[in-house]
Amino acid sequence: DVNKRQNSGLVLPPRIAPTQVMVIPIAQHKEGVLDKAYELKSALLDAGFKVKVDDSDKSPGWKFAEQEMKGIPVRIEIGPKDIEAGKCVICRRDTREKVEVALDQLAETVDALLKQMQSDMLEKARKHVESHTYTATTREEFEEIFATKTGFVKAMWCGETSCEEAIKENMAVTSRCMPFHQECLSDKCVYCGKPAKKMVYCCLLYTSDAADEL
Repeated sequence: DVNKRQNSGLVLPPRIAPTQVMVIPIAQHKEGVLDKAYELKSALLDAGFKVKVDDSDKSPGWKFAEQEMKGIPVRIEIGPKDIEAGKCVICRRDTREKVEVALDQLAETVDALLKQMQSDMLEKARKHVESHTYTATTREEFEEIFATKTGFVKAMWCGETSCEEAIKENMAVTSRCMPFHQECLSDKCVYCGKPAKKMVYCCLLYTSDAADEL
């Protein structure tokens, strides 16, 4: 279940992740494993990635779980059998998909994977926002949407602070964004009916339920 996988912690886009790659040595007590893990780290650092090695004495399973909770985009698993075969295992945080990669192709594979993750996550976020954004041109539509749905509503506003405060007080809704690219949805304010000046995006005040939906 994809949602269950993602809800096990953060899922950070590669471009903003403080650590993009976590190298996790398997059976690190065995000769050469830690050395190889740090060798991979050095090569990836030279290639421009933000990399760490988890050389703590915790179990691999614990390390995997911690990496997922922190939202680190890519996990690299390397153990004695992998070293012998000249490969490692890479796991994506967003899908938990695992692939085997030759060690001499690691940097190229990580680069392509992080770019693909960034693209996939951005497209998913765009689709989610679009599917949770509605338009209201009357007060009845405005109130009905917020009573039955969770997301953003595009609506016209008169520009008066008193109207904005009334919406917040009576509906627990606030304006969140006044886009540079303005659309003229109607000539009247969605709430008070006065002449409209700006199109704004509105949203419910923060609640745990709303956060789960968005």
